[in-house]
Amino acid sequence: MRSLFWRIFASFWLAIALVAGLSLLLGRAMNQDAWILSRHPSLEGLAEGWTQRYEQLGSQAAQEFLEQRKARFHINVQVLSDNGQPLVRGTFPPRAAAFEARERDRKRLPWRRLSADYSSPSSGETYLFIYRIPHPQLAAWHRDSLLLPLSALGIALVVLTLFSLLLTLSITRPLNRLRGAVHDLGQTAYQQNSLERLATRRDELGVLARDFNRMGARLQGLIGSQRQLLRDVSHELRSPLARLRIALALAERAEPAERERLWPRLNQECNRLDALIGEILALARLDTNLGAAQPIDLTAMLHKLQEEARIDAPEQRLQIEALADASLNGWPDMLQRALENLLRNALRFNPPGQPIELSVSRQADELWLNVRDHGPGVTEDCLTRLGEPFFRAPGQTAMGYGLGLAIARRAAERHGGRLELNNHPQGGFNARLCLPVNAGAQHAT
Repeated sequence: MRSLFWRIFASFWLAIALVAGLSLLLGRAMNQDAWILSRHPSLEGLAEGWTQRYEQLGSQAAQEFLEQRKARFHINVQVLSDNGQPLVRGTFPPRAAAFEARERDRKRLPWRRLSADYSSPSSGETYLFIYRIPHPQLAAWHRDSLLLPLSALGIALVVLTLFSLLLTLSITRPLNRLRGAVHDLGQTAYQQNSLERLATRRDELGVLARDFNRMGARLQGLIGSQRQLLRDVSHELRSPLARLRIALALAERAEPAERERLWPRLNQECNRLDALIGEILALARLDTNLGAAQPIDLTAMLHKLQEEARIDAPEQRLQIEALADASLNGWPDMLQRALENLLRNALRFNPPGQPIELSVSRQADELWLNVRDHGPGVTEDCLTRLGEPFFRAPGQTAMGYGLGLAIARRAAERHGGRLELNNHPQGGFNARLCLPVNAGAQHAT
């Protein structure tokens, strides 16, 4: 991953290092003797010109050459031989090194002292040139010669500006796209392909875009399911309310004897309406805060379900096969409600004389809770829609609202698992809850 943190850190570090390094190097270079000796106009060609005149025209011509340089550039020059003796009078009287050192310690000399050797190409003699450049003249030359260093510094600043601009755009443009995606999500007009290119980045912004895509898809799915649920609820509630209204209208016009016959029907419709509202509330509660997960005693839960099934459907037989050491962390009430709905669905379609098989097995880090009946099963085109709220397979005559499997599926998802529905190869219908053992750490809020 090309980390955005390291990209920003490296950019600022390189910018500071480049500017500081250039400033330091330019400052030191401009103050070095070699820089002055090679760049100062008063020293250009001085050693070569003086040597040529001294060796060809004599010391007088060489002395005149130094005096001309002094008059033009205000620079003092003294030339010494290999043994340290002055070859010409020069433009300043020679001083002893010790005296000059004492003067330097006592106060700053009014000139910059430089020295350089020069070997004559014709005679092979080596001459020591001693220069004294006044500080005011040297400072004026420094100011005039700043064009090249400033140009180099300007180029560095231009490069840093372009680099900073690219870095800024690489951060702000993705953030603007994310801001637009957030706005679209708030207006329920979010399109996942709007962040498709941004999600391909291999830095923190790419990770954020991928997470935002998942969040957007999840929220859109929830919003869509909530809208569909509201439409389904309004449709399902309209039927019992219409029947109640008709029954009440008939009761108002009926004779007392007929009215007594209508009261059980009214009571039945109220019970159906109450049961429907209870199922809807049970489905809605699955999206609330679950609290902390806790260990689930599967053995006790299965025995309780067996007793309830014996009471509700004495003609049916529930066969349980469970692991002795099966353990699970989760939410007991939610899991029990899911298993009750699966068992109720199996009891509704299982023929008498055939057992309903409830088994618990472990596969890797998951527990599989299978509920199988020996009924007619479900057509293939309906299998994909089972578990949707208020969906019921065609041809059913038993009482139901199409919420039982939806509650079981949502309970499995809240545990971090899934609900698998299929026709058993040997006949009948099979519903399987696949739940992770550590469901408390994996459930999605």
